[in-house]
Amino acid sequence: MVKEKVWWDKLGKPQYGGELVIRANRDIVNFDPYFTETLTSIYGAWMERLVSDDWTVDPASWDYKITWHPSKFLRGQLAEDWEFKDPCTHIIHLRKGVHWQNIAPANGREFTADDGVFHYNRLYGLGGGFTKPSPFRAADVRIKDLISVVAPDRYTVVFKFKTLNAENIIETLHNTLQAQCLECPEAVQKWGDLRDWRHAIGTGPFILKEFIPGKSATLVKNHDYWEYDERYPQNKLPYVDSIKFLIIPDDEEALAAMRAGKIDIMDRVFFKQAQSMKKTNPEILQIFIPRTPTVTLLPRNDVMPYNDIRIRKAMQMAIDLPTIAKSYYGGSVDPYPSTLTATKFMKGWGFPYEEWPQELKDEYTYNPTTAKGLLADAGYPHGFETNVLADTDGDMDLLQIVKSYFNDIGIDMKIRTMEPAAWTEYMENGHKHDQLVYRPYGPLGQTYAPLRAITRFHTGNSTNYLMVSDPVFDAFYDKAIAATNEEQLKQVLKDANERVARQHYAISLLQPIEYSLCQPWLKGYHAQIYSIWMGVGGASMLSFYGARFWIDRNLKMSLG
Repeated sequence: MVKEKVWWDKLGKPQYGGELVIRANRDIVNFDPYFTETLTSIYGAWMERLVSDDWTVDPASWDYKITWHPSKFLRGQLAEDWEFKDPCTHIIHLRKGVHWQNIAPANGREFTADDGVFHYNRLYGLGGGFTKPSPFRAADVRIKDLISVVAPDRYTVVFKFKTLNAENIIETLHNTLQAQCLECPEAVQKWGDLRDWRHAIGTGPFILKEFIPGKSATLVKNHDYWEYDERYPQNKLPYVDSIKFLIIPDDEEALAAMRAGKIDIMDRVFFKQAQSMKKTNPEILQIFIPRTPTVTLLPRNDVMPYNDIRIRKAMQMAIDLPTIAKSYYGGSVDPYPSTLTATKFMKGWGFPYEEWPQELKDEYTYNPTTAKGLLADAGYPHGFETNVLADTDGDMDLLQIVKSYFNDIGIDMKIRTMEPAAWTEYMENGHKHDQLVYRPYGPLGQTYAPLRAITRFHTGNSTNYLMVSDPVFDAFYDKAIAATNEEQLKQVLKDANERVARQHYAISLLQPIEYSLCQPWLKGYHAQIYSIWMGVGGASMLSFYGARFWIDRNLKMSLG
């Protein structure tokens, strides 16, 4: 009988062995999902999640490159399947025979429903001795609808929500974020938390063998791993023997290592760098990443002078976006501002620039004369002094250009820099900045799931660095929850996007183009988000994808 062809046949038959080498552009500082999403982590390599992506889906149908993964493209990882007993009761049926890694204090025991309950109780203070949520999770608007998590038997976890919107529940519990990675209860009980890399234990395909801060992290195959390849059900995972992260902050050094074949994958490669690589090493695959958010300057909306919309409008109109697009980005980016949703990558969702009315476009058009008039009307005829707290992983050259534009209308912006981990700690644990902030990725031009996007500027939300408090915007969340079909949800998201644009919560710069570079011998990788992602946050899906990627060792040898 002839075997029916499937789309993955073109990748070749998977091979075992070899080491997958990934470039990390910043140091790895977090080993515990209790802490913030934006501290760089790799615990997604040894911790698994209840629900993950579907390895059998053809990328032509859905390629998993953007942040939003609709529920129809998800499958169970630790979960065998799931159901809704009623619209607010989500039931997870766990796989049997999954074991924690054979490391003390877990010592290879079976993973059970109590472990899932422990994780959510710990993160959100729902019980089991946890009375307060993690300070980094407490302000997540969507989680406030989660009432309880219980285990009625050894292999069943039941989530009870206030909301009746099943899609919102799926988005909340089964998104791509690091919060969905499940830690070992005995490890937490023994050590208090998992800050120390030596306490890494999970159910996943890799074991953290060595971590040298600022240098590298080495993960080795878990030979007792439980899962098999969905494309080749007879093949036990993982394929590679080890994964190594090389921490190389300097782009040129990393690109040189890529050219020399010392790195297999490198994320966050900008247009000019990719063009240069194409000339010197055309054999290296370049994969466009359709998820890079817009670079954004974030004013604190609840303090003077930024609580005055005229100030925010003036700052936007002081910046010549088309000139930046042409002179700084070499014409590789669209010269238009962004609102909440990246409509370029999420067709049919949001509020595309071409649909903006002219009077709104005018508010984002370079006009220093009008900008000065707005400052004068707001009581600052001679401008003012301010400061910006900048994450050093951001584009500092671009920030200097913005500083120059502001200076032209009388705004003297001093730049204060802070290393990424310190910036995150300072910002997320108390919103301690008092004026402007700047980081590699902002809240505009995102590819979030619709209900997550609508929480971005919600009053009190943990990622609302701008301290926006707008009852009109807050109301969009309830409207989205109440939506009964996709068209209604699209309209709510469009209205939310328009509100963001008209209120000028943030100063929009441009949406840069990024690529992922991949050696031709690495198979299965096509820039799936969080598979190896080393930007803000970390590789939260590495246990899933890292187990399934494989190295064509014959091709690698033939290429030298």
